[in-house]
Parts: sequence; C-alpha cells; structure tokens
Amino acid sequence: MGLLLHICCGPCASGTILVWKSRGLEVTGFFFNPNIHPLLEWRRRVTGARDVAHLNGVELVEDSAYDPEAWFATVAGGEGSRCQRCIGQRLMRTAEEAAARGDSVFSSTLAISPYQDHETIRSAGEHAARQHNVEFVYEDLRPYYAESRRLSREWGVYRQKYCGCLISEWERYRGS
Repeated sequence: MGLLLHICCGPCASGTILVWKSRGLEVTGFFFNPNIHPLLEWRRRVTGARDVAHLNGVELVEDSAYDPEAWFATVAGGEGSRCQRCIGQRLMRTAEEAAARGDSVFSSTLAISPYQDHETIRSAGEHAARQHNVEFVYEDLRPYYAESRRLSREWGVYRQKYCGCLISEWERYRGS
C-alpha cells in the first residue's frame, strides 16, 4: 500500500520514513510548508527533505509555491490557535495531493516531534481525510525522535531550531 507522507523537514523525515517503510508501506514524500520563513530557511528545509528522501530511496513530490501572504491569511484568524490552522492547512493540502495522485492513505512527519500538538495533528488529519475521501494514518512516533536526531546528524542533514514560522522564530528569541 502506498502512503503519501507530508514532510516538514529532513530530521523528522529521517526517522518517520524508516518507521513506515518497516511496516511494509511504499512511502512517497510530499513537501508543502508555506509556514517556513524566511525563503532561505524554506530552501534549507526542502534541501534536507530531498537529501533524506534520496538516502531512503523515496520519491519526493514538492509543492514549491512559496506564498507567505496565503499562509499569514490562513493563520491570522478563525477557529483554534495559529498552530492548529497551520497544521490544518498543510494536512489539507497533503490530503488533496493524496487524492489527486490516487493514494488512499496519508500521514505526516509532524507525528515524530515532541514539540507538536499531537491532538491537533490527529484531528486536522482526520478532517482533511474526510474532505478528500482518503485515510489519515496517525501514530505517535515520538519514541523514534531521538533516533531521527541521531540519523540526521549522521547524514549531515540541516537541523533547524524552530518550527519554521516567523512567529515561532520570534518566540524562540524572546524566550517564550
């Protein structure tokens, strides 16, 4: 069975791809992250995703639209927190891509991070799945986080220090 895997970055992909492949799934990566700012950071992360996909023999599909205005419009208002809307946007686009490709299942590398809101990942993925008639597969992959960090260091993959959005970078520097 094929799995379209939303990839947020190379380090998270390094552990997540291996988990899903070990379960017998044929993984295709999907990079869509309009939240990542600035453009140079976005380029570093897509390069890291490419490197990890190549090292693992996985195809990487990229949505290369870099549109900060659309991302800010998504997270500026509405229900839930900024992070809920951001994760929802990325998983909705992944579900849309899965349906367009004929993949019946999708997931996200966000599920390996101890810094992400896992209930949001699960609920946003399930909502996107219903909207696009595909299945969202969630599993708490945080036990594999240390291994993903080890692998990304071993492979020389760029490792970031914030989730990617301008606001999280600002929060990092102000000590939030």
